[in-house]
Amino acid sequence: MPENVTAVRASIQQSLKCSTRKHAMALGISSWSLRRILHADLKLHPYKVMLAQELSERNHANCKAISAEILEQVPAAAVLLSSDEAHFYFSGAVNKQNFCYWAERNPRELQERPLQSPRVTVWCVVADFGVIGPYCFEEGGATVTVTTNQYVEMLETFLHPRLDNVDTEHVWFQQDGATAHTAQRSLGVLREMFSGV
Repeated sequence: MPENVTAVRASIQQSLKCSTRKHAMALGISSWSLRRILHADLKLHPYKVMLAQELSERNHANCKAISAEILEQVPAAAVLLSSDEAHFYFSGAVNKQNFCYWAERNPRELQERPLQSPRVTVWCVVADFGVIGPYCFEEGGATVTVTTNQYVEMLETFLHPRLDNVDTEHVWFQQDGATAHTAQRSLGVLREMFSGV
């Protein structure tokens, strides 16, 4: 229907980076119909976005404000341990996952990289007293995907010994919702380490 084509064109032009599923929901049409319109009627194709990070003064101010909000929630006598891990590719490649945009022509911008780029998975904790880490997830000298077993081993053999001088009854431990972090075994170890959990 011509009105659907017009609506899809306007929606895509308004937000190039929005997913097709979100566009379809907003327009009240099926994802299949939306994709057909994008390809057949509008002659558009999905292209991956190349990521670049520029940090401005505004970004710094926003991060500072969000951090202040988090700290307002933490009691004054408590210690906040904020943890995370990330993959660092030796080739400099970026894991951009599901970012794409729709366009008539491919810009043909290439970023060459090895097929199996070596990487290291690094974890650390940041607190007001400093940084605990880095800890590299490895097995036999090779980087591994973080599983529950690897995460629990890191908690028990790396993090726990480094908390000897920290009052663990007044600790707020922050981690993301990764499967290895929220597995019952991992949460059990964290409850033993931090009695207030």
